[in-house]
Amino acid sequence: MRSRIAWLVAGTTSAVVLSFVIPLCLLVRTLAEDRAMAAADQEARNVAILVSTLDNSPELPQLVEETDSRGPARTTLLLEDDQVLGSPATRLEKDPEVLRARKGESFSVIDEAGGRILLSVVVPDGTEVVRSVVPPAELHRGVRQAWASIIGLGGVLLLVALLLADRIASWISRPVRAVAGTADELRAGNLQARANIAGPPETRQLARALNGLADRIRELLDAERAAVGDLSHRLRTPVTALRLDSEQVSDPELAARLQAHLTVLQRDIDAIVRDARRPVAAEMSARGDLVAAVQQRVRHWAPLAEDQGRALSTAIAPGPLWVASAQVDLRDLVDILIDNVFAHTAEGVPFEVLVRLEAGVAVLVIRDHGAGMAAAAPPGSRPGSTGLGLDIARRTVAAADGSLTIAQGADDSAGQLATGRRALSR
Repeated sequence: MRSRIAWLVAGTTSAVVLSFVIPLCLLVRTLAEDRAMAAADQEARNVAILVSTLDNSPELPQLVEETDSRGPARTTLLLEDDQVLGSPATRLEKDPEVLRARKGESFSVIDEAGGRILLSVVVPDGTEVVRSVVPPAELHRGVRQAWASIIGLGGVLLLVALLLADRIASWISRPVRAVAGTADELRAGNLQARANIAGPPETRQLARALNGLADRIRELLDAERAAVGDLSHRLRTPVTALRLDSEQVSDPELAARLQAHLTVLQRDIDAIVRDARRPVAAEMSARGDLVAAVQQRVRHWAPLAEDQGRALSTAIAPGPLWVASAQVDLRDLVDILIDNVFAHTAEGVPFEVLVRLEAGVAVLVIRDHGAGMAAAAPPGSRPGSTGLGLDIARRTVAAADGSLTIAQGADDSAGQLATGRRALSR
């Protein structure tokens, strides 16, 4: 914004300065020419007066020379008999301008050779011509210095305008940058950040709107967390009642299974409450080691794979491999993907867990060699399964600016790919 305002003022000021400087320079040139031609014209008229009053007088040559020496113009008098008085000139009688003046016309000329004044003076013996010549140097004397002064003044005015524009732009952009900094803090999870109400009216309005948005976000988060906490409180009582009832079941195997399900339910409820109460800043600036999460969950699932006769192969890149997701979310992601292998393939089907870095992108591949999810039981058909695991996995990967792909291999294999696309550090 600051540079754009400066460029806008520079363009506008330049146009204004040029619109005045160019005509002013032309005017100075014209005034210099008029000044020199006026002096030459006055000198020529003085000589013409002498000729009119002192024709054929012996004092005329001296008076013409004295008049010629008074100014920078070179004045010459051509008599009727082609005699030349004043400034010397050769073949003046053949000059077209002199011939034109001898016909009785008085005029002035300005061209590359300078300026010339020609006056026709009628005397008893005929017509005599007074010619006053202004050299080019005299015709434009002082013009360059005046132009330099004018252009310099225009440059000073432009510089002053740019300095003022920079100060004004700074006054406008500083509060805008402050509001942008507050927005960055809010994005990073600092919901206590508030913009300072300062600057132009529009910027103050923007700051007030941003502060109102931050207050509203905080209110909604507080209300959501309160609702989750209330839900947890309401669920604990029936869960406890179910646990007590399960202890009264006479079948030990059924009782153990019910206790296991209740333990999972209680864990999920606690996880929901814990996630709801997690600080916003921790969610927005989350970072986890994908390698550590995969290694930990592979160790957890390895005994079950061994019990079912599944060959588990791993190819995990050396860590740490950081991605923009919390460590607990990475562990849940791996659990969901591996759990789908067990849910949708028969016992004894091998599977692989791969972690690698491809062109700055963290890639997690969990591939089994079963019939594939299309041929497996539909989601939710397994006891205790809601079929929402992959939706949770997608949300986890999307929060890390990644993508989740479910692929069916040409060799009847089902592949699951989670890719984190954010910049990684190792």
